Amino acid sequence: MPNALEGITVIDLSHVLAGPFCTMILADLGAEVIKIEPPAGDDARRFGPFLSDDQHPQNRESAYFISVNRNKKSVCLDLKSESGRRVLEDLLVRADVVVENYRPTTMSKLGFSWQRIQQLNERIVYCSISGFGHDALPEFAEKPAYDMVAQAYSGLMSITGPIGGPPVRVGTSVGDIVAGHQAAIGILAALNYRHRSKKGQYIDISMVDGLVYILENAVVRYSVDGEIPQPLGTAHPSITPFQCFATKDGGWIVVPVGNDLLWRKFCEAIGRTDLTDHQAYKSNELRNENRSVLIPILEAEMRKKTRVQWLQLLEQAGLPNSPLNTIAEVVQDANIRYRQMIVDLHQPNLGTIAVAGSPFRMSETPAAIRSAAPRIGEHSRQVLRDFLGYPDREIERLLNEKALRCD
Repeated sequence: MPNALEGITVIDLSHVLAGPFCTMILADLGAEVIKIEPPAGDDARRFGPFLSDDQHPQNRESAYFISVNRNKKSVCLDLKSESGRRVLEDLLVRADVVVENYRPTTMSKLGFSWQRIQQLNERIVYCSISGFGHDALPEFAEKPAYDMVAQAYSGLMSITGPIGGPPVRVGTSVGDIVAGHQAAIGILAALNYRHRSKKGQYIDISMVDGLVYILENAVVRYSVDGEIPQPLGTAHPSITPFQCFATKDGGWIVVPVGNDLLWRKFCEAIGRTDLTDHQAYKSNELRNENRSVLIPILEAEMRKKTRVQWLQLLEQAGLPNSPLNTIAEVVQDANIRYRQMIVDLHQPNLGTIAVAGSPFRMSETPAAIRSAAPRIGEHSRQVLRDFLGYPDREIERLLNEKALRCD
């Protein structure tokens, strides 16, 4: 089947997570992603756990790196050398997109600012991902940021965690991942604009911006009520009951009772019809106001049966429900496997590893995992020869100068 982004070439100058996640999305959708790595490789190659070759223990690859760098080609360039920068310049002249997530002034220092690259290729879409944004107040211009910094600064950590407890980081690096998704969306929008105008453009993605964008109703709750939102554990701030409950065997289930009709069904399912029209609980607004009394009542009821028993009863009643799955249960889940959201990726010479699949299920141009994550410089020779048209003697010269590395 055809690929949605077939014919689009992306130069990936990013490292670790936010940028590589963005370019993985583009690669899954069919773009040719050429990952430019420094001589030591992407920092993520040194993050565990590692997949190893039993016969040759020295051959190993980071599972972290593998998880976000499939479908890409690796070219290893020393951008501190003049020859390495010239190769990058040649790549950018022929590319459609470039993605980078260095500190805001790094690309300019290397000689590849937006203004410079636009002179080389006026059709290129240039996407920068940073913690606080390139167009920011001066004190943020060089401020480094990791995911946890973005989670804290955006306010996300202030509403995450148990009631009355300490701040809690979301269990996945959502600052990086949301920024990666938003960068991909911005790139696709810019490519569509280029199709009409023939012009490229610059995209400035901030991790903090991305998390502020997804705070959902926290901002408007503060705007309307003047109260600072606080952590509520698994509960929803505006709907009750809408949270996790512990069961008799220690398992947890999610019960999201999203409206008054579901409330009636829920009360019937748990054998507490006396609560249905109770003056304190008959509407969601009342249940929300009286949650401090209602929730302990429901917690006591949910501890009377096991997780499996409750899930069966809630399912029979047609109520939304879910077990609180562990990652092991997710990896082994039949429907998640059927949806190809957990797939087995074969990494040459290292074996097979379970990774998350692509969520983009499209009838005409579905996303696909076509190749494993590359070794450092695995495609250096191929890209320079086939994409740039370099003769072998030029490639050998770059190798001798150590401006280029081939695996």
